[in-house]
Amino acid sequence: MRELIVTENCTIDGVIELEGDWFVPGDTDQSDVLAALHEQRENADAFLTGRVTFEDMRGYWPKQTEDTTGISAYLNSVSKYVVSSTLTEPEWEHTTVVSGELRSEIEGLKAAEGKDIVTTGSISLVHALIAEGLVDEYRLFVYPVVVGEGRRLFENATGVPKLRLVEERAFASGIVLLRYRAR
Repeated sequence: MRELIVTENCTIDGVIELEGDWFVPGDTDQSDVLAALHEQRENADAFLTGRVTFEDMRGYWPKQTEDTTGISAYLNSVSKYVVSSTLTEPEWEHTTVVSGELRSEIEGLKAAEGKDIVTTGSISLVHALIAEGLVDEYRLFVYPVVVGEGRRLFENATGVPKLRLVEERAFASGIVLLRYRAR
């Protein structure tokens, strides 16, 4: 059975909304963070996203012909699933629009043969996945910044099971990866 992994960049105070410039890496070497993202890509063959994030990514990543990070190549080739009740033509290869009842659609994806299913960004979708108890693991890239306002990962979340820390990894930039699994 496949697992659903939520990967988010967040601030120390839990904000995942990319308002302002807190997410801009600056001049710091990011090679160790990119290596961690590469590890995640190697263990995933499906990318789940909401419509807004999908449309933002579709407008950016396919055009990145000089991308040396491997992100563009991965996103162009991976099986993408976009949750939307309005999108009909995804206009990006290897994309399936998911428009049915969320729980049954995601349980179907998880039951299919394959590797991990990863979602990132997609704040509204992630909140719905949390509320439905569908998340198997959280991978949080915590940036050494406090912004004080913005949408948070566990905003208004109730009923989230106790989480177990399975990995913590510090990077040269001050970013820390925290991996949590439901107990």
